[in-house]
Parts: sequence; C-alpha cells; structure tokens
Amino acid sequence: MKRLDLFGSAAIDREAGRVGDLDFLVDLGDLPPEQYAETYFRLREALEKLFSRPVDLVTAASIRNPFFKQRLEQTKSMLYAA
Repeated sequence: MKRLDLFGSAAIDREAGRVGDLDFLVDLGDLPPEQYAETYFRLREALEKLFSRPVDLVTAASIRNPFFKQRLEQTKSMLYAA
C-alpha cells in the first residue's frame, strides 16, 4: 500500500459516533491483478474489523465522476503514505 486517506463525513465530523460508515481512498500501487484484488479485500475487511463499522474503500483509478472526485479532494485527510 502506498497511501491511505480518510474522506467524507468521518474526515470532517469529529463526533465519530454520528458517522455510519468510514470512507477511505487507497493507493495500492502497481500490483498484479490477483494480488491487487486480494490486498484490496483484505484491507477492507481489516478496516471494518478495526473500526467495527462498515467501510467504503475507493481506489483513485476507479473514480470517474468529477464531482465526487472534487468532494473527495476537499475532505480527504492522509492517514498513511509510504
């Protein structure tokens, strides 16, 4: 994993109890397709277990909607970078 950001309501609302799910943006780097998929699903599962709540895990390459991308960029907060 190269980078992990939190975005959306959880990134801007400090009252975490009010947030239903957590939204993360992940950069998994250049992995072979099989390893990419396995890493993606393991990370999502680990985050859900860690935070005891649903997780939406988005990859930068999957974002097509410019309005969503703009909102994501406005609210994201970096958690990890390699």
